[in-house]
Amino acid sequence: MVATSTAHSRQQFSGRGDSVALSQETGAGWSDRGWAGKPAGPCRRRPAPDRRRPATEAPVSDTRQASRSTRHGRFGRWVSLETTSGALLLGAAVTALVVANSPWRDHYRALSRTVVGPAALHLNLSVSAWAADGLLAIFFFVVGVELKQEIVAGSLRRVGEAAVPVLAAVGGMLVPAVLFVVLVVALGDPSALRGWAIPTATDIAFALAVLAIFGRGLPVALRTFLLTLAVVDDLLAIIVIAVFYTGSLDWGALALAGAAIAVFGVAARAARPRWWLLLPIAVLAWGFVHASGVHATIAGVLLGLCVAAVPVHGERTARTQRFEHAVRPVSSGFALPVFAFFAAGVTLVDGDGIGAVFAQPVLLAIVLALVGGKLVGVLGVTALVTRFTRLRLPDAIGVRDLLPIGFLTGIGFTVALLIAELSFADSLHTDGARIGVLTGTLLAAILAAATLRWDARKARDRDMNRDGVVDRDTRPIRDPAEEESDPGFGGR
Repeated sequence: MVATSTAHSRQQFSGRGDSVALSQETGAGWSDRGWAGKPAGPCRRRPAPDRRRPATEAPVSDTRQASRSTRHGRFGRWVSLETTSGALLLGAAVTALVVANSPWRDHYRALSRTVVGPAALHLNLSVSAWAADGLLAIFFFVVGVELKQEIVAGSLRRVGEAAVPVLAAVGGMLVPAVLFVVLVVALGDPSALRGWAIPTATDIAFALAVLAIFGRGLPVALRTFLLTLAVVDDLLAIIVIAVFYTGSLDWGALALAGAAIAVFGVAARAARPRWWLLLPIAVLAWGFVHASGVHATIAGVLLGLCVAAVPVHGERTARTQRFEHAVRPVSSGFALPVFAFFAAGVTLVDGDGIGAVFAQPVLLAIVLALVGGKLVGVLGVTALVTRFTRLRLPDAIGVRDLLPIGFLTGIGFTVALLIAELSFADSLHTDGARIGVLTGTLLAAILAAATLRWDARKARDRDMNRDGVVDRDTRPIRDPAEEESDPGFGGR
């Protein structure tokens, strides 16, 4: 009788049969008053669940919200892909060039010069200035958290392993700058010397996109080497912008900016960081930096450096990784393409035409410095360091791998365009510098793609870096965003 009742109860309770059997044997289980220590009487059947909506089915509103969250997560990961961000940058630049030389060029210029913002706060800026000073600060925030992560827990943590790419980055900035100075003086345009820093920058997003597309099959250590080099390159470019392209300083505004950045750092390390609190503080810090005379994009870097790079409050991942995952889709999918659209639009059909722009010494100097100067700087310094010191290339990287790396560092798109805008006041030099950046970037990308495929087809030794130890980490390059999941941003 007990067995029959138990079997019958299992059919009715859909999985609670074990509990019913336990109630029959021990006097504890589901009763007419729910779960109890002693039965109140004969075990009664629980009401059958509503067949129209199973008990385990989530409410429709929760299902729709989860679906939207999944779609947003997939879109964010897609935008964060290095290949996607590179394609968006390239598409925005090409679109800008086409529109700027089309019958709609007057509308393009009018839109670029449209002033937006409160004059009382000295924020009545043109749309193009908002793109360069405001939206680009989002990109520099991502650079800041990446830099903090690499310094504290990444490739820059161990001096011995980071020394070669760091020194290569220094060489990759010094040689192009010197070559640019020599060329503009030799070509008879010393007034263009203010643009010496233009060919020193490397665009991380664009360079990693080219490597992700054409570097398949090469060891992942090559990507780490390029990322380390590019991060240091960006850090040096930030220092250059802050030191050489800053006008008169307002120390009061600078002090208020420091206070706002400190408050942001405290809020970012709270147990549950709230975006609705962090965002206004970040905007306030950006406004004070802009008012101080320092280029406003520096605010993004300083804010990014305030984020914790180690897990805190019992979390599994570092805040730098979580903030990067949250902000990178905005940077890659919106901020950088919009900046590129307004920065790359050079009109060649008006005035003296395309010939006058291409005749500018600054254009030739930038192209040669990006394509040749970067390559010589990276290869030359690396060769000297590995030959005359005890430093060696990272595991699985050989000297031949530095040829495509040298060309990849010549992709100086975003930061180079920004420095070009800061360098010259006249449109002729500015247009020549922009075309030089675009041309040099295109040539460097083509040469990098060709040499990457050449390198990938060649057989690799077991000890590529010639340190006497067989290479261990030979995993092939993949876009890391393809395998990452969004860890979220914290409390809402």
